[in-house]
Amino acid sequence: MNKITRILTVVVTCLCIGYFSGIITRESIEVWYPTLVKPGFNPPNWIFAPVWSALYVMMGIAAGMVWNRIETDRINVRKGLRFFAIQLALNFLWSYLFFGLHNPLLALVELIVLWLMIFETYVVFKKVDKIAGMLLLPYLGWVTFAGILNAAIFWLNR
Repeated sequence: MNKITRILTVVVTCLCIGYFSGIITRESIEVWYPTLVKPGFNPPNWIFAPVWSALYVMMGIAAGMVWNRIETDRINVRKGLRFFAIQLALNFLWSYLFFGLHNPLLALVELIVLWLMIFETYVVFKKVDKIAGMLLLPYLGWVTFAGILNAAIFWLNR
């Protein structure tokens, strides 16, 4: 597989995860989510799709760049891609817990694990390719914000 194909493969995979997460959230965004008390810093609903799309593209590019280093740093590449796959699954799981099960507390606990996994992925990616690591920083920042928002929603609706 050539370098561009690897990057495109991971980008498409990330966007597919985002698409399926969107399927889970769609009904709850219209029915359940509007009934929740939200903090004043809650962004408008329309902002989430473009932000997540951009983040998924950056995540995919980062993972593809790391994958492209498989011949020079096999151990860290494999470790980083394993962490990446785990955090991507946790990313999907958060949508199910929060929007599918309507459980902000469980989603918050899971989000802490997700944040830690993203951080570990960042650390390994940075060892393999500094730019790939940096591409994960907006994602880490957004998930930090999402955690604060999730905690506030839980607190306001307990």
